[in-house]
Amino acid sequence: MEILDVVDKYGVPTGETVDRSVAHQKGIRHRTSHVWLFRRRNGVLEVLLQKRSLNKDSFPGCFDISTAGHIPAGDDFIPSAIREAREELGVTLYENEFIYCGQRCFEFQENFHGKLFRDCQVSNVYAVFKNLEAADFQIQKEELEAVIWMDFEECKKAVAENHIPNCIWMEELDMLDDTLKNKIV
Repeated sequence: MEILDVVDKYGVPTGETVDRSVAHQKGIRHRTSHVWLFRRRNGVLEVLLQKRSLNKDSFPGCFDISTAGHIPAGDDFIPSAIREAREELGVTLYENEFIYCGQRCFEFQENFHGKLFRDCQVSNVYAVFKNLEAADFQIQKEELEAVIWMDFEECKKAVAENHIPNCIWMEELDMLDDTLKNKIV
């Protein structure tokens, strides 16, 4: 059982909690951290994508954010993101590496594995630079199948034109793009 804080539209806990499965059955608003890992190779900005396990409760087999996760009740965005990166990717991130790119509040519903999945999230979006190879990651096989580095411009195009199976929101890629353009990377 994974207990989450119920939050307002800004991600502030209301004082109520809910089990993750109930949150997705009823579409109750909760928090997640979205961390996009970047590196620069031969002058090209690359982003790490994970390929979700076929057993995931939503978007099985799709390319997704480098690492993301629900925030347990009583926890906060960055500490939860650090823990999630260690669990999913076997990589250590540090709070001072996080570049805040913005917050998204969104809702959707879709059927997966024959069940209705309702999601209502407030997500903080971060970029972190890590000069690693795909083989350096120790992926959590229950959560994901693989990770790949992709040219960020190619990633934006692939998502916009739906060339790869993905559950990536263009709004989030635009947030990253806007933030990183204002930083020396």
